[in-house]
Amino acid sequence: MSDLQAAVAQVLKSEGLLSQCLPDFQPRQAQQDMATAVSETIAAGGQLVVEAGTGVGKTYAYLVPTLLSGQRALISTATKALQDQLFARDIPRLLQWLGLPLRVALLKGRGSYLCLHRMEQAPHGFALDAPGMRHTWQRVEQWSRLTRTGDLGELTGLDEQSAVLPLVTSTRDNCLGSMCPKYKACHVNLARKEAMAADLVVINHHLCFADMAVRESGVAELLPNVGVTVFDEAHQLNQIGVHFLGAQLSSGQLLELSRDVLNVALQWAKGLADWQTLAGKLDTAVRDWRLSAGHRRSAVRLRWTENVPEGLDASVWTVTVEGVDAALQALQQALERVEELAPDLARLRERCDQSREKLATFAQPVASGHVRWLEVSSQLRMLDSPLDIAQAFGDWVKPLPAQAIPRAWVFTSATLGDDPQLTWFTEPCGLQQARCMQVGSPFDYGQQAAVFVPPDIVRPQDPRHSEQVARWAEQGARALRGRTLVLTTTLTAMRSIGDLLRTRLSDDPGLEVLVQGEWPKRKLMERFRQAIDQGDKGLVLVGSASFWEGFDVPGEALQLVVIDKLPFPPPGDPLVQARSERLQSQGKSPFADHALPEAAVALKQGAGRLIRSELDRGLLLIGDPRLVQMAYGKRLMRALPPMRVLRDAQAYEEALQEITRTSTRNSGSWPVPRQS
Repeated sequence: MSDLQAAVAQVLKSEGLLSQCLPDFQPRQAQQDMATAVSETIAAGGQLVVEAGTGVGKTYAYLVPTLLSGQRALISTATKALQDQLFARDIPRLLQWLGLPLRVALLKGRGSYLCLHRMEQAPHGFALDAPGMRHTWQRVEQWSRLTRTGDLGELTGLDEQSAVLPLVTSTRDNCLGSMCPKYKACHVNLARKEAMAADLVVINHHLCFADMAVRESGVAELLPNVGVTVFDEAHQLNQIGVHFLGAQLSSGQLLELSRDVLNVALQWAKGLADWQTLAGKLDTAVRDWRLSAGHRRSAVRLRWTENVPEGLDASVWTVTVEGVDAALQALQQALERVEELAPDLARLRERCDQSREKLATFAQPVASGHVRWLEVSSQLRMLDSPLDIAQAFGDWVKPLPAQAIPRAWVFTSATLGDDPQLTWFTEPCGLQQARCMQVGSPFDYGQQAAVFVPPDIVRPQDPRHSEQVARWAEQGARALRGRTLVLTTTLTAMRSIGDLLRTRLSDDPGLEVLVQGEWPKRKLMERFRQAIDQGDKGLVLVGSASFWEGFDVPGEALQLVVIDKLPFPPPGDPLVQARSERLQSQGKSPFADHALPEAAVALKQGAGRLIRSELDRGLLLIGDPRLVQMAYGKRLMRALPPMRVLRDAQAYEEALQEITRTSTRNSGSWPVPRQS
């Protein structure tokens, strides 16, 4: 056993340091096994992939050996919430308990920081004239005088979807870089300087890909060179990477360019060109381009294998794209004549150049190993991305020459695959040579939870399916007095089931139905968590994609999770189609080698919302009979935590009654389910 392994074992063992410092700490073999593997990887270098079930304590399992190793390190997460938790809570108290004087920095994407230059410019434009905008901007402006970091997460109550945010933050498109008059005071640059000097930096996956791209260009680097890199929430790496490593251009970006021309050019070059006409022509051309895709009842993705996205009129598409290019060219030429007057004008000209280059790129054939598509919603977005990140990411994390200090790469999540090799994760990330391990949850799922598939429910393609799912969810919600989360695979099903539940539960003033999209996600989660403690109404929350993960409600506030159907990837999605075609060309099965593993991981993520602590008890209802009728259902069932299986409606009712009886918030008598 190495010195590092021995030190880590002393911290995590029974009566060790953590048990002395944390009153509720419980030594867990799974946590110790993971920590040992992380220690071995840090000592020898290489790649370690760990699927750690809920409750293992994976955060301490990688933090303790990382901090004790003495090496510089990066911890990367997929969400701001986990970033903030690590930086503000987990790491500081571990450093205090371990007595380590390490410098720690938090680094987020530029959109998370106040841009002093854009905030100063905002009052000169027209955007603040909209109702409520100026009040919100004034609140940000007052906070800006007090903040040291510029992290907008400090500003409590600010809606993440607020229309003010684009006015006070920068993007890769509009950032002036070193030409900015506020460059020395820039919060983003100051955060990056702190990160470069720190021993440990907490970042996010987007920044990793940004650093990878910058290093490959040979221009600079965003992140320090380190010996240890840990990716928590690693299951999102491929999804984030394929979008980051691709190219995109949207009508929203172009309309923002038009608005910025009016704000900036009228301030710095008024009278030197007809800016209102130039911006107006770009605005009109972009809106005509959007109309070329037609009116859609909901957002769609159109595959793009030839010159034009599928289903669109080629002549109309070509004319409108050429119209956008012509408007950009006219604006570009006008800006070239005045760009020396101010850095803002020079950046606007560069944005015109870059937008025209992207238009030209999308006019070229799709590269091998890439997929292209058009997203049509209230705006248009052209996207071109690699099918996965295997080559780019695999090259980035490959071992350095033998004489160099070995680098350690640790990847962990609660859901990374449904086979021992974790191929769902390792293959698209280019990590086939990594050491893989699975450490199971310490929870007693057989005692704490049960899964039920209603035996008489129709298949998802039946028009009656949403109504039947709503009826089963209603039954559970009435019995438990809320405490129910309904997860759907589509927004259409989410809205349908949400409306049905509101109608069916309208006779019960003690129950309320919340639906994703009505409030920000964070506010919905807080309301759901707090309802039981505050003696509020019982809540039923209906959500789609964003609620399948990152929704953590331990305790009795959540005791029933309803999943409407098996989460197979949509077959009409361009990325899914392209990946399926590649598998077919390799002699593999698109269903067995792609769709089924995708569904298994997503199902495991959704089911993972139910049991979050050793004391939790609850039921998982899956409204899809294919789980028990089809042969592949056995594989999906194995992907779930080892819950006991309820075979009929009577067993389900008895399980609900048992939870009701043992709940600290007794919900009263068993309700009689209403028939549809």
